[in-house]
Amino acid sequence: MLVGIETCDDAGVYRLNDNTALVQTVDFFTPIVDDPYDFGRIAAANSLSDVYAMGGRPLLCMNILACPVQSMEPSVVRQVVAGGLSVIREAGALLVGGHSVEDAELKYGLSVTGLVHPQRVLRNGGARPGDVLVLTKPLGTGILATAIKGGLTDAATERQLVALLTTLNRLPMEIIGGDEALRSGVHGCTDVTGFGLFGHAHEMAKASGLSLRLDRQALPILPKALGFVEMGIIPAGTYRNRNHYRQWVAAGLPEMDGLEMLGYDPQTSGGLLLAMERGAARRLLDELPRRGYLPECRVIGEAHPGEPGLICLT
Repeated sequence: MLVGIETCDDAGVYRLNDNTALVQTVDFFTPIVDDPYDFGRIAAANSLSDVYAMGGRPLLCMNILACPVQSMEPSVVRQVVAGGLSVIREAGALLVGGHSVEDAELKYGLSVTGLVHPQRVLRNGGARPGDVLVLTKPLGTGILATAIKGGLTDAATERQLVALLTTLNRLPMEIIGGDEALRSGVHGCTDVTGFGLFGHAHEMAKASGLSLRLDRQALPILPKALGFVEMGIIPAGTYRNRNHYRQWVAAGLPEMDGLEMLGYDPQTSGGLLLAMERGAARRLLDELPRRGYLPECRVIGEAHPGEPGLICLT
């Protein structure tokens, strides 16, 4: 076992031989958009992300499905699974089966098996002093999803959110994996999902034995997200994250400030948080748009010696 549960990493990694290790993860959740096909796509992209965060390549997927079979049209379930399959194929992986149960509420996701070279595994605990932190997708997906459920957004905003949530974290990792000099400059990685930016950054900082400084002016934020926060459109998970992680966050902001709440906002299919040498970060950020990567990504901070796990927003 190369990676277990010790540092809250994104997936488990088990070495088969000197050249091959398995990456194993599972994730599923309830719908965050109304369209069943888009829900399937989003849930699949979110599940696959854990393999990318470990530096791996997804290989095999199994559906996990719970549905109210007595009250839901079979066509809805078929659309969910079809959406998931479309993203699995985009990732170059194979769907090999799955399991379904009857439940009062629809839930969908994947168990994913991936491959990685044992010497190329990325962990959340690899950050080094002086590394810069790159975030590959903007924040605010939980806020916007809540606004959509409340009927507070227009169709264009929902389309933009779906496009972001169904964007795989595949391309950043392909660029990194295809350039050995760039790859050697990447020291740590995690994806930003249910614990929000502050939660996952804390896990990286603690596992690395460092503190992380985040630049509030550099954080990429989805259009309208901050405005909805200031209107009080905040998912319950944001408050749960804040209650748990605030002890490790020095934000220097007023109570319930919108920017602070965005840092706790639970993300679905969020971006990768990479700890990298500055030169490697510049090369990655230059290459991504050239390869057609659309989400906004930025350097958002640095790793420093200090209290392990501390997140400073400056």
